[in-house]
Amino acid sequence: MNTNSQFQDRLLSLGLARVSEAAALASARLIGHGDEKAADQAAVNAMREQLNLLEISGVVVIGEGERDEAPMLYIGEEVGTGKGPGVDIALDPLEGTTLTAKDMPNALTVIAMGPRGSMLHAPDVYMNKLAIGPGYSADTVTLDMKPAKRVTELAKAKGCEPSDITVCILERPRHDTVIDAVRSTGASIRLITDGDVAGVMHCADASTGIDMYMGTGGAPEGVLAAAALKCMGGQIYGQLQFRNSDEKMRAAKAGITDLDRIYTRDDMVTQDVIFAATGVTAGSLLAAVQREPGWLTCETL
Repeated sequence: MNTNSQFQDRLLSLGLARVSEAAALASARLIGHGDEKAADQAAVNAMREQLNLLEISGVVVIGEGERDEAPMLYIGEEVGTGKGPGVDIALDPLEGTTLTAKDMPNALTVIAMGPRGSMLHAPDVYMNKLAIGPGYSADTVTLDMKPAKRVTELAKAKGCEPSDITVCILERPRHDTVIDAVRSTGASIRLITDGDVAGVMHCADASTGIDMYMGTGGAPEGVLAAAALKCMGGQIYGQLQFRNSDEKMRAAKAGITDLDRIYTRDDMVTQDVIFAATGVTAGSLLAAVQREPGWLTCETL
C-alpha cells in the first residue's frame, strides 16, 4: 500500500470515528427520557450530517430501511461530498434505542465503510447467528451443531470445562429452548434485552468474559457484526430466516438467490473495512457519554 493510500485510509478512519461520535453525543442528550423515536432521530440526524462532510462517494447498503420507510439514511441513499472514493456504508445510528430511552447498558452507535460491493446487502429479515472470538479454527463451532454441542466443542478448543464458558443470548421467547440447552451443559448465559451487534462484539474482547454469541436477530445487524469482527478478530456465521413469501421477495430484491446459504464472516464482508462504534450508555465494551458543564466525552472503538 502506498503512502497516499495509507494517508487516505487514516483520514477516513478518523472521519468515520467523528461520524459515530456525533451520533452518540446527539442521542446521549436523550438517555433515560423514555422516548426511543426521539433518541433514534437525533442519532440519525447527526450521523447523516457528519457523513455528508466526508470526502467520499458513499452509498448506504445497510441503513434505516427502504426509501419508503425511512426519510434519511435509507438503503440506496448517497452520502458524502461525492468527490472521494466510491464506498459502501453499513450503519445503525443508535443500536439500542430502548436501552437509551431506559438508560440501560450497551447502547452504541455503529458504522462500517468498505469498497463498493464489499458488504452483503442483507434484507430486513431475521438471521440465525453464531459468533466466537479470535484464536479458534474455522470449524470449531458451526450453525449445524446443536446449541449444547457448540458449548462442549468450544470448551474443548479452549481447554476448559463447559462450566467455564459464557454465552451471550438475546432474551426473547424464541430463544427459550436454546437457553435451556446451553444451561444443560453447565455453561453460564448472559442475557441481553437488545443490541445484538454489541453482543457479538463482546466475543472478540476477552475482558468482557463472553466466549460465544448465538441466536436469531436482524440480518442487517449481522452484517454490521461481521464488519466489527473483520476488524477485531473472531468468527461469525449467519443464515437468513424467512417467515413468509414477502420476506423471500425482499431477499430476491437484494440479489440473494440461495435462501439456505450459511454465510461466514468473510462472505458477509469480503474485503477490509473501516469500522467505528461509540458508547452511548455504559457498557462492557465502551464507556457512556459523560456530560460535564461545558463539555462532553465519549469512547470510540
